[in-house]
Amino acid sequence: FQAAEHRVRWLEAEEIAKPLLSWLSAVDGVGKLIIAGSYRRHRPTVGDLDILATCRKGGPVMDRLVKYPQVAEMISQGDTRSSVILRSGIQVDLRVVLRASYGAALQYFTGSKAHNIALRRRAVVRGLKLNEYGVFDRDEQVAGRTEKEIYARLELPFIEPELREDRGEIDAAESGELPRLVKPGDIRGDLHCLTDASEGRLSLKALARTASKRGYEYVAVTDRLRPKSGTRKPDLKRLRRQMAAIDRLNERLKGIVLLKGCEVDILLDGALDLPGDVLADMDLTVCAVHSHFDLPRDRQTERLLRAMDDPRFNILAHPTGRFGDERPAMDLDIERIMQGAKERGCFLELNAQPSRLDLSDVHCRLARDVGVKVAISSGARDEAHLDYMRLGVFQTRRGWLQKGDVVNTRGLAQLRRLLRR
Repeated sequence: FQAAEHRVRWLEAEEIAKPLLSWLSAVDGVGKLIIAGSYRRHRPTVGDLDILATCRKGGPVMDRLVKYPQVAEMISQGDTRSSVILRSGIQVDLRVVLRASYGAALQYFTGSKAHNIALRRRAVVRGLKLNEYGVFDRDEQVAGRTEKEIYARLELPFIEPELREDRGEIDAAESGELPRLVKPGDIRGDLHCLTDASEGRLSLKALARTASKRGYEYVAVTDRLRPKSGTRKPDLKRLRRQMAAIDRLNERLKGIVLLKGCEVDILLDGALDLPGDVLADMDLTVCAVHSHFDLPRDRQTERLLRAMDDPRFNILAHPTGRFGDERPAMDLDIERIMQGAKERGCFLELNAQPSRLDLSDVHCRLARDVGVKVAISSGARDEAHLDYMRLGVFQTRRGWLQKGDVVNTRGLAQLRRLLRR
């Protein structure tokens, strides 16, 4: 059923949405203009775009929508609602709402359906009615202008859009236990980046400069350096030269530090594919499975636990190995992996590349419950990829993670202490 539904990755949906919102905002009299639905809840994939608008008259903005150059098919057009399908295949539903009902409409169309049903039940218990137009006491609207007003009338604090999946958020809100979710501005550095020494495009200096522009205190260089012969074995000489180059560059850098690291292969027997003396000279290791993805569940789990036994193991990169539609997740006892990481002082990566987003939101929630910390990393290969960090932050928010649950919300001194295991 999910495969049959046309969905696009969130980042692709954003690329479609931005020019469309700009096009619609050119209409005189348009006030608020926001995308609701799974897009606002930051689900990794988006099925359609639900756009809400406030304006004096609906006709002009509806005319503007159907004239958008990317429209391939018009489904319907009215004064308060119109639907079109864009050339990308994504459907757009535009609704004009009254300012007095804007908050109610935003809450309703943001969803999820299960969250909305739970809220409507809560309203009924209190003798109220909740719908897309507001909260009503008999026929009188008693809330609706803002989302905060809606939740307050139902005796709840505001619930962030990412949490609205009916996974316990209403009970947590009622008991005052909603998490204070991670924000993009909380991130102090990126712990998994590649340079032009391997698969990346930025030099060490360029990586430091672009990371510094984002306000980072540190960025980890995690190239997998191989001999030019093409063998899979790491090139220790090249790795040592890069580490020395990082040390020299750090002496000249101001306001940011390059961390010496490597994306280290986890071999079939759980050993790390670098000698101990090289690992010992690194600031951190980002360790990953790059082969034998199809091992049975018990063997794969034991393989990762043995790897984490090495005291120089810091972060388990893209833990399930999932890669888009090309490679499914490995068969793992992920809870055992998390418990093992916690006991050993290791961390799990949330790799924010759109094709990975590994850990999932459900796994982030499990990590929080187990008590193991997560490192959000971009896996960047060029400057634009550093922006993937926000996708990782969105994912952790859906997984209920707070600032303290994420390793790279720490300053450099505190991070170094954590990396000592």
